[in-house]
Order: sequence, then structure tokens, then C-alpha cells
Amino acid sequence: MRQASKYFPPAESADCEGLVGFGGELSPDWLLDAYSHGIFPWPITDLEAPLAWWSPDPRAVIELDRFHVSRRLRRTCRGGKFRVTRNRDFAGVIRGCAMVPSRRGQTWLTPEMIDAYVRLHQLGHAHSVEAWREDELAGGVYGVAIGGLFAAESKFYRVRDASKVALVHLVEHLRERGYALLDIQQLTPHAAGMGAVEITRAEYLERLAAAVELPIEF
Repeated sequence: MRQASKYFPPAESADCEGLVGFGGELSPDWLLDAYSHGIFPWPITDLEAPLAWWSPDPRAVIELDRFHVSRRLRRTCRGGKFRVTRNRDFAGVIRGCAMVPSRRGQTWLTPEMIDAYVRLHQLGHAHSVEAWREDELAGGVYGVAIGGLFAAESKFYRVRDASKVALVHLVEHLRERGYALLDIQQLTPHAAGMGAVEITRAEYLERLAAAVELPIEF
């Protein structure tokens, strides 16, 4: 039986667009409670609007045992073009996700959001995978980990394929560590091409409840 959230109504109470509610805090306690119950923050672009919390239906996930890597990308991963690390530059990755030229002015990663996830990282709850070209950060991906859940939040690249290489490394690492659920929130054509699928909110919440109880560390 799933435990009730301390701060939120049930995820099933979301409206047709997945909106659970407004307000609250970006503190670690609020964020961990949200992710543990299938909810995540995603600010509305109007800077005057209160913080919004979401739980979409359907929900997009990458099934770890069905992740598809193209031949070209597999060659890139093996070719030594990038050096891959974990948790070496979390702040650089999340700021890259916010500031990459194609997203400037339209990113959901406000300074407050960045500060909140950096704090989660410092506490050991958020993690990054970085792809480096020589000594420059070329791309990466970051997300929140709770038990056997990894909620991938965003990725970016400055060099072609850098974010894809980081994602491949992330999936391989999650498999090795025994993770049960890789959440990507919303399905994109690129993610679908790598094997991502949509599942109902009900199925997601059932799998989430089991995943967060697993004794797994990133």
C-alpha cells in the first residue's frame, strides 16, 4: 500500500493536463516527497505564476531492458570521442541544460530550480553523467534518484552526440546498479526512437511505489 504524501494531494487528483497544484517549496523535503509520489515541479513560464506541480497521464519511461542504441551511436560510444564521468560537474550539467543556446529564454530551469537541484545533489539525491571532449564539458544528463527510481530531468549537448553518449552511459549504469524505473516524464520522438514508451499513471505509480523501496545507491 502506498503511503500518502506529506505535502501533496494524490497524483490521481491531477487535472486532464496533469496539474496537481500550485505553491509549495523547492526544499529537498518537498522535492523528495514529490518524486516519491509521482509528482514533479515544472514552473509555468509566466514569472508571476506560482510554482506548479505535475503528474501527467500517460507517463513516459525508458524500459531499461529495452533501451535501443543505434549502430552509429554505439560506434561513437566506443570510439573514444568522449570521456564520460559521473557526478564530476553536476552544476555544469544543469546550467548547461538551462543555458544551451536553443533553450535560452524558454527554459523551465529558473535560478531557483537550479539552486534546488544543486542542493539535492549535495545531499546525495541528484546525480549527473557528463560527456567531455578533451577538458571541455560537451554534454550531459541529470536527474533525481530515490531507491530504485531514477527520474531523468534534462540533458544538453554542445558537441553532437554528447548527450546521447551520456544517456547510454546512464542507462548502462542504472542496469548495473539494479534500478527498476527510469522516468522521463514526457515522450519525445527522439526518446521513442531509443525505446521509450508511455504507460498509464496508475501503472507508473504502482511501479514507483515498489521502486523507491529498493535499497539501491547511485
